[in-house]
Amino acid sequence: MLAEAPKPVSLGGPSGRGGQPASAGNAPLPPASRPAAPAERKEEPRRRTARNEAYYDTKSQVFSALIDTIDLSQLAKLDAESAREEIRDIVNDIITIKNFALSIAEQEELLDDICNDVLGYGPLEPLLARDDIADIMVNGSGNTFIEVDGKVIESEIRFRDNSQLLSICQRIVSQVGRRVDESSPICDARLPDGSRVNVIAPPLAIDGTALTIRKFKKDKLTLDQLVRFGAITPEGAAILQIIGRVRCNVVISGGTGSGKTTLLNCLTAYIDTDERIITCEDSAELQLQQPHVVRLETRPPNIEGEGEITMRDLVKNCLRMRPERIVVGEVRGPEVFDLLQAMNTGHDGSMGTIHANSPRECLSRMESMIAMGGFSLPAKTVREMISGSIDVVIQATRLRDGSRRITHITEVLGMEGDVIITQDLVRYEITGEDAAGRIVGHHRSTGIGRPNFWDRARYYNEDKRLAASLDAMEKMSE
Repeated sequence: MLAEAPKPVSLGGPSGRGGQPASAGNAPLPPASRPAAPAERKEEPRRRTARNEAYYDTKSQVFSALIDTIDLSQLAKLDAESAREEIRDIVNDIITIKNFALSIAEQEELLDDICNDVLGYGPLEPLLARDDIADIMVNGSGNTFIEVDGKVIESEIRFRDNSQLLSICQRIVSQVGRRVDESSPICDARLPDGSRVNVIAPPLAIDGTALTIRKFKKDKLTLDQLVRFGAITPEGAAILQIIGRVRCNVVISGGTGSGKTTLLNCLTAYIDTDERIITCEDSAELQLQQPHVVRLETRPPNIEGEGEITMRDLVKNCLRMRPERIVVGEVRGPEVFDLLQAMNTGHDGSMGTIHANSPRECLSRMESMIAMGGFSLPAKTVREMISGSIDVVIQATRLRDGSRRITHITEVLGMEGDVIITQDLVRYEITGEDAAGRIVGHHRSTGIGRPNFWDRARYYNEDKRLAASLDAMEKMSE
């Protein structure tokens, strides 16, 4: 019967059972007012008063009655929209039968909360729906931070307790065949839209499960949009387009959150549609639009510690899959050796990203990663391999005001003695900051009129456009 006394339930697990009802002793709880739609959220979010215990007591009773009423096996057969409508109808009936005193706004909010708990990711749903959020950082059930416009601010979102937070994390990672629990407390996963997810659970996370989501925009950024944001000039964007099209081997370098993956996505848009591309990633994030793309993803070891597939395994295997271009989401270990080998053996136009703070440091890090892989090669041999494989290093930087800029487009020319020789085509120079604290600067040409990949550009009939872009940038610099 719907009128029976409520049972204690967990609002975070897939079935809703097994937790404790909300109480005054729990961590701070989500706010009362409903989050606005993405288009309405222009101002910085304000901290709002936490919901009172009565709201959670009502929600617990309604949720318990819903679980007793609904057939979860039948619900699983419906599509998301139909399932949400079915739940809303049943919850409305429960509220009417139990005669809860709720305003229309509170009832709508309760409906949304319960639908999110049953079908979605609970309190995370309003944040995931906003397209202006770049990162979501959950530090235990009581603290959630978000990054908006390059600045980290505290969100009003709260979880009922740590068990609800862990249940939602388990729901996220189970969708891509991974697990997170005490025996396997660290996990990388992804959301259906490609957003990157990292979970670290107790006992490693002392204050409760830590969840980090690097959100991807629903509308993928393009180079034209980067130009509008000031990340690069139109002439610099044209040079990047040419680099992407004429099959230069490219490494995108940058710090955490500098926009490396976004820039890699932008560059891959200029790959010809008749090329076969194979991507290798730890968690599949790249959104290539070409028709002939094969996506590969690493696999962690199982509970017995077996079955692990590393990035190096993927890169080595994709060489047997007749790729024309290999795109590695992030190079962070000995797989850099196999990627360099691939670039040297006819897979021109391969790309990857690497964590480094400058183009010179990027090349040094590649050398270090090869040494970490146990390859006992002379330093000069390694440098010759790097200089012979990499054509262009593009440096992305997140500045202290939160803005992101492409600060260097650098060519790798070759070796002079034991040193790798590079030359900058474009540099970003900071000139100061405005009254609002935003950094002011401009992209300058270094005056190179004939870059090292000129012959490659001429082969693809892009030499005239390249010359025009370089000339225009040089005039602007003057």
